[in-house]
Amino acid sequence: MYPNWLAQRVQMTPNRLALTFEGKSWTFKQLFDEVMNTAGTIKTAGLEHGARIAILAPSHPQLIITIHACWQLGCEVVLLNERLSDEELAYQIEDAQPTLVLVKENFQGRIGIYKKITLEDLSKMNSSTINIEEEWPLKRTMSIMYTSGTTGSPKGVRQTVLNHTTNATASAFNMGVQTDDVWLCTMPIFHISGLSILIRSVLYGMEVTLYSKFDVVRVVDDLVNGNVTRMSVVSVMLERILRELEERGENVSSRFLTMLVGGGPVPSHYLERAIARGIPILQTYGMTETASQTATLAPEDAARKLGSSGKPLYLSFIRIDKTNKPFEEGEICIRGGHVTPGYIGKYEQTTSQEKGWLYTGDIGYLDDEGYLFVVDRRSDLIISGGENIYPAEVENAILQHPMIREAGVCGVDDEQWGQVPIAFIVSDAEISLESLREFLQTKLAPYKLPRKLHHIKEMPRNASNKLLRRELREWVTSKSNE
Repeated sequence: MYPNWLAQRVQMTPNRLALTFEGKSWTFKQLFDEVMNTAGTIKTAGLEHGARIAILAPSHPQLIITIHACWQLGCEVVLLNERLSDEELAYQIEDAQPTLVLVKENFQGRIGIYKKITLEDLSKMNSSTINIEEEWPLKRTMSIMYTSGTTGSPKGVRQTVLNHTTNATASAFNMGVQTDDVWLCTMPIFHISGLSILIRSVLYGMEVTLYSKFDVVRVVDDLVNGNVTRMSVVSVMLERILRELEERGENVSSRFLTMLVGGGPVPSHYLERAIARGIPILQTYGMTETASQTATLAPEDAARKLGSSGKPLYLSFIRIDKTNKPFEEGEICIRGGHVTPGYIGKYEQTTSQEKGWLYTGDIGYLDDEGYLFVVDRRSDLIISGGENIYPAEVENAILQHPMIREAGVCGVDDEQWGQVPIAFIVSDAEISLESLREFLQTKLAPYKLPRKLHHIKEMPRNASNKLLRRELREWVTSKSNE
């Protein structure tokens, strides 16, 4: 059994700041009082201990309060992604089979026939008295979060008390915790990167500055002015922050301690630019199935191991399948208390572990010192003439071009070679395929050079800003069939 997260935090530091949003702040005690009131209204609505509640709402204090309220009632929370299509939302709700959907009023038309109550109507209900549990069982499912679906149908991943607590504890062991820490949260709360920040906040007694969406100008203001000490981003967000800093000719405040960068391999060019702007970059590797981080590069290794996701966190274990040799690539496998016990719905019978190990589907290697390097998704691998080409490697090289802001690479069928790589770019100026190939000649082997180049206005990305290479492939296929 572990302590009830929020109740325990209120006992320890009731007057410490917990949350700030658009100029308004809540202490942990104030947050708890609103949580208990909301929990009482959910009980009034007929929800009992152990119910499964889906929530569709934007990143906002109301969402945070509602999530905590459900947990105080002992309910499982299914976090729905507001950026999905109606069809994708319908799939997740049908798959999760929640007792009720709590929904922001302006989203209720997207829920269809499922039983729902708007958050606005919920707030008007009388609040019933509830008795909270002082301790929670480790195996209790706290959240259910759907995978990003970059390779197929999304899976509903169960995340338990043990999963979240293990992850937050291991992260603290790696980064350290300061009494004046403030974590800037611009990641969506329905994504594991966002939710894990809220859980760390309660476990660490740390303030969170919440944004409803990523705003690069405001973010850079906070970084430069020393308003925050930590932040989580993916590579596309990092690049936008770097551009803004470079245009201003400014560095981040010395008070800023950590920028966790995850969501896929980070181009080395970004990391070098970040170091030049004083950003303490920690590249990290994790997934929905591991309740966020499972490996993170320690601060003292950031420059020496550029491009690495670091070593496994203290409570994690990582191995490369079918090899014990340094630098030999294979599927990354993970073990630890942060690994999900399984899935729900369509994939309920799909095992999440084999002999205690989660097989991630990601390709990587461990170097001779045990540092993890993530190469790419196994499903995105391009095999050309028997040679393996990792799209992330090609994208990394392309992004070193000073005029290119974003890059995506995928494989297309080729009669001679089986597959060949093609590139998509978002750039500041028109760039020819010939000039790009010439730029890449000293960086990549000839068989890795893109055979075609497409200029597009924006990359297809999911809600967590991960590049959807399958949509690039689909776009090429549809064009060729026209």
